[in-house]
Amino acid sequence: MMGCFVTGTDTGVGKTLVSAGLLHALARHHRRVVGMKPVAAGLVPWGDDWASEDAIALRSASTLAVPPALDNPVLLPDPLSPHIAAARAGVQIDIAAIVRSYQALAAQADAVVVEGAGGFHVPLTDTLTGADLAQALALPVVLVVGLRLGCLNHALLTAEAIRARGLTLAGWVANRVDPDMEAVEDNIAYLRARLNAPLLADVPYQELPEPGSLVFDLPKDWR
Repeated sequence: MMGCFVTGTDTGVGKTLVSAGLLHALARHHRRVVGMKPVAAGLVPWGDDWASEDAIALRSASTLAVPPALDNPVLLPDPLSPHIAAARAGVQIDIAAIVRSYQALAAQADAVVVEGAGGFHVPLTDTLTGADLAQALALPVVLVVGLRLGCLNHALLTAEAIRARGLTLAGWVANRVDPDMEAVEDNIAYLRARLNAPLLADVPYQELPEPGSLVFDLPKDWR
């Protein structure tokens, strides 16, 4: 079973697009692929119920259907930082319970893509962050870099934080979120030289993102 944890340099940098794109890419090599959004804040209508927009996108890209309690164990109504949304909802985010949900998914799947919330150190409780969740899952990490002014500092700091937790930075994705950014190629070249991890995909700016159109250079042991 292959698994990875997708994090980003910030919120709104395209983690869901990249996670869904990874699921499409992995489905070309594995029969049973499934996405997981452990913690999601914010609801949209979903059939006769409510769901996370991110979780819906991952389900659409998955080939394995599972109960929502497994692929999105923590669903919070308010679109806020998870620790605030959880406090408002009277929910205590339990990392051990999330790990158990992941293990249940892994037992059924050939590949699992786990999408984190916000940036790597997004608060989950008053004392725990997304970094603690990533460390508990112990999966190789894919870093989504939203290419915009300031991304170099954000990318290097996040890569440093990932490795400080003893995790492997399996690769990074350049997502061109700002169509007007200057010197984009220079920024990509700098990160290629400094991140010490392979560039898995270079995602062009898309007004209407299509995960299935993304082209990945997957690590050999993921195929």
